Amino acid sequence: MTLFKLIGALLGYYFFGIFGAFAGYFIGSIVGRVIAYGVGGVNPLSSHHRQTVFLETVFILMGKLAKVDGHISKDEIAHVEQFIQKLGMSAEHRQRVIMLFKQGAAPDFDYEPNIRQFMAVCGHTHSLKQMLLVYLIVMAVSDGSIDFAEERLLVDIARHLGYDQQAFKHMLDMVLNQAHFAGGQTTSATNLDDAYKALGVSKESSDQEVKRAYRKLMSQYHPDKLMGQGVPEDMIAVATEQAQEVQVAYDLITKSRKQ
Repeated sequence: MTLFKLIGALLGYYFFGIFGAFAGYFIGSIVGRVIAYGVGGVNPLSSHHRQTVFLETVFILMGKLAKVDGHISKDEIAHVEQFIQKLGMSAEHRQRVIMLFKQGAAPDFDYEPNIRQFMAVCGHTHSLKQMLLVYLIVMAVSDGSIDFAEERLLVDIARHLGYDQQAFKHMLDMVLNQAHFAGGQTTSATNLDDAYKALGVSKESSDQEVKRAYRKLMSQYHPDKLMGQGVPEDMIAVATEQAQEVQVAYDLITKSRKQ
């Protein structure tokens, strides 16, 4: 963003003098934020509101997802507890998100108003919709697999977020295969196939296409960009883990192509 500020200031000064420099600097900062964070991230003063809505939506939908198959498993409860621990929340905030989780898990809970609120506040900001789905997919697979009811709910949530079924399936396949590289594990012969799927490419993809997919994912999970767009700082830990999984998958691919 500094580059756009500098360019704006120089152009403003060249055409309009000192006052133009100030105006150009301001316009350049706006352009930089649009490119970095999307239209929804232009106003940094709205970041706190986006963070609040994002956090509420995540835990409400986690509750809905955990209960959609009729019961909440021990693995799902453990995942949520582990997720909360990663966030390092205060006792007060912990009680708040547990209440949100229980709200979403209530019988016949209608989550569509929450999705509409999320879209109104966060829908125009790059990556927030995608990160919401990533968190939910990771939650769904916490008990070992995604059953039909969970996948159907995820597809419906994705539809409300603007993803068609094909786009969601592609994202689902990527996140599930990224999970194969949790903890840096690359032990089986099938890991190379999983690595390509984790990046959303294939063995037939060129080196440039693989690198472009890798850079796009690493940008998507970049902490500063996510926080600038409205992901609460405490929730960055999960995105960091996803980035590490992408890195391991990419390293495996590049190593195999050098052999």
